[in-house]
Amino acid sequence: MTTGKLTELALLTAAALILYVVELQLPNPIPIPGVKLGLANIVTVYAVYRYRPAEVLMVVLVRIFLGSLYGGSMMTFLYSLAGSLLCLLGMLLLRKVTDDRTIWLASVLGAVLHNLGQMTVAVLIAGKGVLFYLPFLMTAGCIAGAFTGFTAQLVRNRLAGKS
Repeated sequence: MTTGKLTELALLTAAALILYVVELQLPNPIPIPGVKLGLANIVTVYAVYRYRPAEVLMVVLVRIFLGSLYGGSMMTFLYSLAGSLLCLLGMLLLRKVTDDRTIWLASVLGAVLHNLGQMTVAVLIAGKGVLFYLPFLMTAGCIAGAFTGFTAQLVRNRLAGKS
């Protein structure tokens, strides 16, 4: 990996971490545990369509680790890791069968898979009672995924010189 590529990935990681920390400071408008906008996902979605899978994985893992150190706990790390890895896998698979005009769709899929990954950890830790939240999380995930996906699409278009 070149120094330039490593620098780009470090900047993406920093941007994702900044968005994550900013989102931690925002009040949650929907009082449902686990519902959030997922601003750091804007960077992940952009990276999925710009970099190789191993490079995106590196950005995601470093962001999860540093984000958990800054604003969370071991539980935050476990939830985030499960959700993010499932999300990333789904987005990478979708990327193989779609083009970069459907970034928003990858983001929606990623949000849904992120929620499923986190819900799996929640069921293992807290039991099946948490499944009550699943329909709310899926609905919020689709909405947030569309927002972050369209934002990532806009960022990609701007950086590529398209409008």
